[in-house]
Amino acid sequence: MSHLDIIGENVPRKEALEKVTGAAKYTNDDIRPGLLHVKMTTSTYAHANIVSIDTSKAWKVPGVRAIVTGKQFPFLTGTPLEDRPPIAIDKVRYYGEPVAVVVADYEFQAKKAAELIKVAYEPLPVVNSVSEAIKRTAPLIHENLGRYKRVEEVYPEDNTNIANRTKIRKGDMQKGWMKSEVIVTANVSFPQSDHAAMETRCARAEILPDGRAIIHSASQSPFVIKKVISRYFQIHPGKVIVHTPLVGGAFGGKVSIQLEFIAFLASYAVGGRMVKIVNTREEDFITSPVHIGLDARVKLGCTKSGELIAAEIIYLFDGGAYSDRAAIISRAAAADCTGPYNIENVWCDSLCIYTNHPYATAFRGFGHSELTFAIERAMDLLANKLNMDPLELRLKNAIAPGNTSPTQVPLNVSNIGDLSKCLEKLRGLMNWNEGQRIKIGNNKVKAKGIGCFWKNSNTPTNAGSGAVLTFNPDGSISLSCGVVEIGQGTKTALAQIVAETMKMDINQIHVRMEVNTETNPEHWKTAASRSLFMAGRAVLAAAEDAINQLREVASIVLRCAPEELAVGRGRVFLKSEPNIGISIQEIAYGYTYPNGNSIGGQVIGRGSYILKHLTKLNPETGAGNPGPEWTVGVQAVEVEFDIKNYTYRIIKAASVIDAGKVINMKAAYGQIMGGMCLGLSFASREAFSFSSTGVIQNTQLRTYKIMRLGENPKYIIDFVETPNIEGPYGLRGLGEMGVIGIPAALANSLSLASEVELNQLPLTPELIWKTKKGDQSDLV
Repeated sequence: MSHLDIIGENVPRKEALEKVTGAAKYTNDDIRPGLLHVKMTTSTYAHANIVSIDTSKAWKVPGVRAIVTGKQFPFLTGTPLEDRPPIAIDKVRYYGEPVAVVVADYEFQAKKAAELIKVAYEPLPVVNSVSEAIKRTAPLIHENLGRYKRVEEVYPEDNTNIANRTKIRKGDMQKGWMKSEVIVTANVSFPQSDHAAMETRCARAEILPDGRAIIHSASQSPFVIKKVISRYFQIHPGKVIVHTPLVGGAFGGKVSIQLEFIAFLASYAVGGRMVKIVNTREEDFITSPVHIGLDARVKLGCTKSGELIAAEIIYLFDGGAYSDRAAIISRAAAADCTGPYNIENVWCDSLCIYTNHPYATAFRGFGHSELTFAIERAMDLLANKLNMDPLELRLKNAIAPGNTSPTQVPLNVSNIGDLSKCLEKLRGLMNWNEGQRIKIGNNKVKAKGIGCFWKNSNTPTNAGSGAVLTFNPDGSISLSCGVVEIGQGTKTALAQIVAETMKMDINQIHVRMEVNTETNPEHWKTAASRSLFMAGRAVLAAAEDAINQLREVASIVLRCAPEELAVGRGRVFLKSEPNIGISIQEIAYGYTYPNGNSIGGQVIGRGSYILKHLTKLNPETGAGNPGPEWTVGVQAVEVEFDIKNYTYRIIKAASVIDAGKVINMKAAYGQIMGGMCLGLSFASREAFSFSSTGVIQNTQLRTYKIMRLGENPKYIIDFVETPNIEGPYGLRGLGEMGVIGIPAALANSLSLASEVELNQLPLTPELIWKTKKGDQSDLV
C-alpha cells in the first residue's frame, strides 16, 4: 500500500493473521509445568455476616496447597474509595462474593475443595434496589462508610447507602421554570446486566525469590495493576511487572482490579509459586463486576416553540455492593447530564448507590448510554406534547459553539463538533421525512426512533501516555506503547499515524501486541475512548523526535542545516533539491564514513503526552473541565412491530457521528457497528433477574440472552469530520460511541409503534404488553 495519505485508509489489522489462524495468544493459553490452580468459594447470600468458615474437609482433598480467607489479609482496596476487601472478611455484601480461595495442583482438586468449604452465615436484610437503598430506614450496607479512605474525588454520605453524590448547578432554576411554558417528566429504569465478553476474566501471579511480583492478566489496566499491587503490598514499583497479551473483549469490564489481587494472595500463600485463576462464565456473571443499573427522573421545561429552558435531573445509579468505578460513572453522568442540548438552567444530582447486587464497573459508554436513555425518552415526550417532529426538536436545541456545558465549559467548533450536521445526514439516511409511523398491514407497523448523544472522557486530570519508536537496521520502525489490544484496533491506527508522519509504508511499522509494564512506556489505561487520542499524541511526539534525530545526522553527512531537510519515502533529503539525500537505512544506526569514523547512533524516538487544561469539578456546583473534547452523534432505529402480539423485528439501525478525523475507515465502521449491536442487545433483552433475596437467577448464556448471529438488522454508518485541534490529525474519541444512543432510539421507536411510553429496559415483548395493559408488576 502507498505510504501517502494513509490516514483514513482501510489498513488491515496488524494482528489479523495471528487471530484468524489461531496463533494469537491470550492469558489463559499459557500452560506450564508446576502451575497451581485457584478456585473460589463464593457467598450464597446477598447480605450476611460471616459466622464461621470450616475448611477441614477441604484440606483433605489431595493436591490442596493452601486455603486463603479474608481474615488472613484484612485490608480494603478500591478507587476512588477504599471499601472492598479482596476476599470478604466479616460480612458478605452480594451473592457470589469471594469468601475463601483454594490453591491446588490441579483445577479439579481446587474446585472440589472449594465446594467442601462450609461457611456459616447470619442473614441480614437485603437491599435489592436503589429505591430501597435511599430510604432513611434502609439497612446500611457499609456501616463504616465515613471512615473509608478516599483515593480520588468522591463524596460518600455517612450513615447512608450513598457512595457518591455529584452536583450540577447551572443558571437560575426559579427563573428557568417561570419561563418554561411546556413541562414534561420522564421516569426511567433498568437493572444491572453483564459485559459478556468472549474471554472470561483470568490472571496468573508469581512472586520470585528476589521479591519481584509477576502478574499476567486479561486486563485493560496493566499499569494500574502495577500501581495497586505495589501500594497494597509495599513492593517497590520497579519490582511489579505486569504482562497483558491480546485480550478477548472487555467492553469496560476488565478495567477493575479483582482477580489480580486474589492471584497475588494465592501465590503468596504457596511461597511465591505461579498460580492461575480463570473465571467460569457463571463466576464472570456473579462474582466479577457488572454493568451498572439506573433509576432516573428527568424534568424538562421549554417554550411553546420548543426552546429548552430548564432541566431538573436525578440519576440513581445501582453501583452494587462496592463503589469501584460506579462512583466515577455517576460523576461522568453528571458532567454530561443534559445530553447534547443547550440548556441554560440545570439542576442535577447524580448518585452512586450501594445495593446488595454485584458491584459495577465501567461499561462501554461509561454512564452515557444510561443517561442518554433517560434524556432522550424525555425529549420524545416533549416532542409529543409540543406536537413537533422529534428530529426538529433536537435540531432546534442541538449543542453548538458559543454554548456552555453543564459544567460551564465554553464550547467551540474544536471541542464540540457539529451535531446539527449529524442530524441532517441522518435525516437522509433514514428517509425520515417519509413519516415516523407507517401501517404496513397484517397487524404490523413500521416505526422510527431517534437518539442524540455526546460524551466527554471524564479522565483523571493527569492521565497520560508514552511511546517509543525504535529504528531497525533496514530503516523500519518498531513501535512500543502501553495500549492494550482488546479488539479495537488501536495499535494498527497508531501504526498509521507513524506511517503518515514519517511518510513511510505502513508495512515498515512493526507493533508488538503484548504489553509489558517493565519495558513499555506507561499508558493510563485502555478505556474512555482515550487510547488513540493520548497514545496518538505520544506517537506524534516520538515521530517528531525521530525526524529531528534523522535530520541532525543527515545534515552532517549532507553538509547543510537540519532545517533544510525533509524526511519521507525512506530518505532524508534537501527540500530544495529532493534528489540530493541519504536513505534512512544508512543513518538509522548512525553513519560511518569510508575511513571508519562514525557519527550518531541508533535512532530512538521518544514521546509522551498528558491531558491538558482539565480541572476537578467543584463539589457544590459541578463547575470544571472534565475532558478535552466531546464526541457528538445521532442514532436511529427502525422497527417492524406486531400490534397484536407485541413482538417486533429490528429492521435498520443508523449512526452518524462527528469523529473529527477517521484514521482507519473500515476499523471505525467495525467499532461503531459492534457498538450498535451491543446497544441493541442490551436494550432489547439483556438484564439480570434478581430474586427477592438478591440472588441472580440467570447466570448462564443459556438463560442470559444476548443478540445472536442472524438477529442483526441492516446497519448504516456515516461520519462527519470536524477536527479537534488537540487530537492527532483532528480525531475525536470513537470507541464507545456506537452504543450510546441506541437503547434510547429503540425505546423511542417502540414507544411510537406500540403507542405507549416505554421507559424501562430491556424492551421485551412482555414489557410492552404489560405496559400497554398498565400492569408493570413482576417485570424482569
